[in-house]
Amino acid sequence: MRGRASLSIACLCVLLASTADGDWEPLGLSGGGGMFSPAISPADPNLMMLNCDMSAAYLSEDGGHNWRMIHHAQLRSDTQCRPGFHPSDASVIYASSGGELRVSRDRGRTFSPLGDLRQSLSGQIAINPQDPSTLLAGTRDGRCHVSHDAGVTWTTCEGPRGRVIGFHFHGRILFAATDQGIWRSDDDRPTWAERTNGLPWKEIHGFAGGNDRLYCTVTSRLVDGVLQGGVYRSLDKGETWQRTMGQGINLDTTQADQWSYGPIAQYRQVLTTDARPLTVYVTNTSTGFHPPHHETVYRSDDGGDTWRATYYQDPRFAQYNVAPNYVTVSTGQSLKGGDAPFAAAICNSDPDRLILVWSQSYITHDGGATWFNGDTYPAQGQDAKPGCPWACTGLVVTTTWNYYIDPQEANRHYIAYTDIGFARSLDAGKTWIWWDRSNWTPWRNTCYELAFDPDRAGKIWGAFSDVHDIPNDNIISERHGHNGPGGVCVSRDFGASWKSEAKGLPLRPVTSIVLDRKSPADSRTLYAGVFLEGVFKSTDDGKTWTLKKNGLGSPQNMRVSRVVLHEGGALFAMICAMRPARGQPLASEGVGLYRSVDRAETWEKINKSQLFLYPKDFSVHPHDSNVILVGVCDAGRGDQSGGLYRTDDGGKTWRRVGRQGPQTFGGYFHPKHDGWIYMTLTEGAPGAGLWLSKDDGQTWRPFDALPFSNVQRIAFDPSDQDVLYVTTFGGSIWRGPAAPDQ
Repeated sequence: MRGRASLSIACLCVLLASTADGDWEPLGLSGGGGMFSPAISPADPNLMMLNCDMSAAYLSEDGGHNWRMIHHAQLRSDTQCRPGFHPSDASVIYASSGGELRVSRDRGRTFSPLGDLRQSLSGQIAINPQDPSTLLAGTRDGRCHVSHDAGVTWTTCEGPRGRVIGFHFHGRILFAATDQGIWRSDDDRPTWAERTNGLPWKEIHGFAGGNDRLYCTVTSRLVDGVLQGGVYRSLDKGETWQRTMGQGINLDTTQADQWSYGPIAQYRQVLTTDARPLTVYVTNTSTGFHPPHHETVYRSDDGGDTWRATYYQDPRFAQYNVAPNYVTVSTGQSLKGGDAPFAAAICNSDPDRLILVWSQSYITHDGGATWFNGDTYPAQGQDAKPGCPWACTGLVVTTTWNYYIDPQEANRHYIAYTDIGFARSLDAGKTWIWWDRSNWTPWRNTCYELAFDPDRAGKIWGAFSDVHDIPNDNIISERHGHNGPGGVCVSRDFGASWKSEAKGLPLRPVTSIVLDRKSPADSRTLYAGVFLEGVFKSTDDGKTWTLKKNGLGSPQNMRVSRVVLHEGGALFAMICAMRPARGQPLASEGVGLYRSVDRAETWEKINKSQLFLYPKDFSVHPHDSNVILVGVCDAGRGDQSGGLYRTDDGGKTWRRVGRQGPQTFGGYFHPKHDGWIYMTLTEGAPGAGLWLSKDDGQTWRPFDALPFSNVQRIAFDPSDQDVLYVTTFGGSIWRGPAAPDQ
C-alpha cells in the first residue's frame, strides 16, 4: 500500500508523549478534533508544532510521527496564529498562548511571556532568516507589527490592514499579506506601500515567498464567462502580478458531480521556500469527487507554469498515496467533504516536507509522493484493516465522557467518545480498535455511557446520540443542535458489534444508561436518561421502555443529563441548565438533582434548599446514598455560585466544599480511600483541571503535572488503587497517579 515506508518508520517510533509530563500518559485514538496553525522548523525539519481547537498545542520531534501535548501552564492553543521557529537555532520557538506572545528556548519544553505587544496575536509570527532579531506578527485588530530586538519591543506597521495571511522577508525588504491586500516595506522603513498591481481583486487567501519570488492566491470566479482569480506570482518583488494557472491545475467552471465542494476550485494555501523558490504548492477545494476534480495539493517545479496533483486521499482512487487511518480502513473511504485543509505548512529549508491539517493530519517527507498520518498508525506488527488496533501518537484531540475497564476481563478497556463514538482496547489501553462501519450504531457521533451485565461476559448496553457536548455550554447556549436523534444499543461481544433493539424510546439523545445489578439475569432492569424527555425504564433486558417522569424536571425543561443508581436502591437523575435565548441568563425551571426511592415511579427534587442554575455532574458515595457531590458552573453575568457542593443528609442541606474556577464539572469519591474526593474543572479552566482533597473537601491540592486542563470525569482501576483515568473535553484520556506529586 502506498505510504507504507512512512508507516514502517512510524511503527518503530517510541511514544514520546508517554513520558512527556511525569507519570501522565495519553490514551485512545489520536486525531478527531480540529487542527490549525501548523509550523515546521527550518533549523530542524523533524521539529513541528500545531494547535487544536480544544485548547492544546502539540509538538513533534520526529517529523510528525509522534507528538507531545505542551503543558497548558506553558502554552495554550491559538488556532489563529502560526508559531515561528528560529531559522538557525532549533531551541527557539515563538508562539501565541491564547493571544499572548511567548518564547521557548528549550525546544518547546517551557515557554515564557515576551515583549510589550498587548494586542492578541493573529495570523503568523515570522522571523527574518537573514536577521533573526527582526520579527513580524499580526494581531486580531487587523494590524501588523514589527520588532527589531527579537520580540522585546514592537512597533505598529503603517499601511497593512486586515486579517494577516502571511509574511515574507527578502533581505531587508519586508512583505505582509492580509485578506485585504499585499504590502511591502523597503529597508525596514516604517511605512508600507501596497503592491497588488495585476491582481483582479484583493480577496487574498494565501501568500508565500521564496527569495525574490512571491506567490498568492485570490478568490476564483467567472467574469463574463471567463474564469479569473486563482494562483498568481510576482517576479519583481510585488510590483506586478501575473496569473499562473498553468497546465495541470483545476480550471473547472462546472460541478463534475454531486459531491463537489463547488463549481469552481478555490485555491487556499500557497507554500514555497527560500531553499527552492521555483517549487510551489497550492491547496484547493474540489469540483468533483474523483480526480482530476478532487481536493488535492498541486505542486509546480517551474514557478507555476505547470502543475501536478500530489495528494490522493481516498482508498478508491487508483493513485491513492495516503497511508490509511482508522477512518479510511473502517469505512473504505475518506470522509473529507471536498474542502481544502484547515491549514498547511512547509519547511523553509526542505521543500519536500509539508503538513496538512483537518481533523486529521497528513505529512509528507518526499514532496507529496507519499503522505502519512500524524495522528495514527497501526499497532506494531498489524496490517491496516477493519478491526485492527491502532497506536496512540500523542496527538490526542478528542472529547471523552467515560472510561471503562471491563468487569469480566480486565484487559478490555472502553472509551465513550464525542465525534468518533466509541473505541475498545484488548491490551489494557495500549492500542485501540475503532468500531467498524458494519457495526456502527444508528447514532455514531457520541457514546455517553456504557452499562455492563454483571453475569454475562461481553454484554454491554450503550447510550448513543448524534448530539454531542451534553451538558457543556455548546448545548446549554444552543450553539450546537440539541434535538437530534439518539438511542440505546446492546452489544453481546464486548463492544465489537452493536444492535438497536429498544422499543418505546423517542429518537432523542440518550445521555445515560444504568443497570440494576439485582434484577433477574434474563430480564434486566435498566434506566436511560433521555435528553429533552426524561427517564425511561425497561424491565425486559432493554427491549421495551416506559417513560418515568412523575415529579421530574418541569414541562419547560426535561434535559436529563445523567442517571445514577446507588447500590442501596436509590435512583438519581440530573436535569441540566438551559439558556432560553443566546445571551440571556440561564433559566431555573426544572434544573437540579432528583431522587427516586420507588424505582423511578416518582421523583423528588433534593436541592430545594440550594439553587443550582448550571449543574454539570454528580456522584453518590459508594457506601452512603445520603452523601452526594454536585459540580456546578457559574451561570454568567457576574454569577459566582459555581463550585463543588456536598450534602451529607440526602439533600436537606448543602455546602460548597471547593471552587477553583468558574466551570466545575463534577466531584468524585475514591472507592478505596476514605475521605478522598476529586474535583474536575472544564471549558477553559484557568489552571489545573483536576484537584484532590484527602480530608473530605477541607483542603485541596492540584494535579499540576497533568498536561491538559479541561477535565470532565475520572475513573478508577479496580486492581490498582493508585492509578487514575481522566476523561477530558478535547484531550482524550490520560492515565496517571491517583494523587498529585508532593
